[in-house]
Amino acid sequence: MLSVLSYGRLVARAVLGGLSQTDGRDYSLITASYGFGKDFRKGILKKGMCYGDDACFIARHRTADVLGVADGVGGWRDYGVDPSQFSATLMRTCERLVKEGRFTPSHPVGILTSGYYELLQNKVPLLGSSTACIVVLDRRSHQLHTCNLGDSGFLVVRGGEVVHRSDEQQHYFNTPFQLSIAPPGTEGVVLSDSPEAADNSSFDVQLGDIILTATDGLFDNMPDYMILQELKKLKTSNYDSVLQTAQSIAKQAHDLAYDPNYMSPFAQFACDNGLNVRGGKPDDITVLLSIVAEYTD
Repeated sequence: MLSVLSYGRLVARAVLGGLSQTDGRDYSLITASYGFGKDFRKGILKKGMCYGDDACFIARHRTADVLGVADGVGGWRDYGVDPSQFSATLMRTCERLVKEGRFTPSHPVGILTSGYYELLQNKVPLLGSSTACIVVLDRRSHQLHTCNLGDSGFLVVRGGEVVHRSDEQQHYFNTPFQLSIAPPGTEGVVLSDSPEAADNSSFDVQLGDIILTATDGLFDNMPDYMILQELKKLKTSNYDSVLQTAQSIAKQAHDLAYDPNYMSPFAQFACDNGLNVRGGKPDDITVLLSIVAEYTD
């Protein structure tokens, strides 16, 4: 099953490959989502915007389009905790904050911080951990504002080349920065980072720019050159084309994840850390694929 979210009447009058920026026009994102849960059948979308322990949201406000992905830390399952609950609740909370207008487009870490502290204040404790990445397109300024905590992330592609990308945050091998809520008395024992530790960036975008936001299940299995090869197939900026490309990218990452002979980016990183590892990395995969287009409401 697939999921496509579109908001308002988006008119894409840009030809992929990049057109010059016109100051008087508002921009928007045409976005499609696709993914796989590691322990679920292909393309199954759990309740809400969740693939396995991954979660995501796509939200529209009059000032901005906002995307988010989060990857619940699977280790909590060993303690009887469903890892998907934390990531899903965090993303739903961030989505609600955006729709209520309780955010500043140029400060996406504020969305993440407010969402996380709402979880901390829940009367019923919600245990778990998650990475998170939030991307905000400011319609009027044509700027993309991002925050990334951990090893989810984003790419911005223009003219077939990666022009911006997030930086991965790891404490050590396979241990990303993460937001956490731990049982009482275990604070300081469970790894937990502040949302303010997220890496932030802001930059201009152009009509026709492609933005790929995803969890580590994608980036651990597909290097940039493979992703760029798939993006070359995106010839138009209509919804069906964006969806088809998102689906193709997610499916290729999913297939590579279960190839024992493939030297994946994750396996290469493991070897760089002194481990003898080969093959893909089976994991939940979430892909949000967006194109910057002219917005008409």
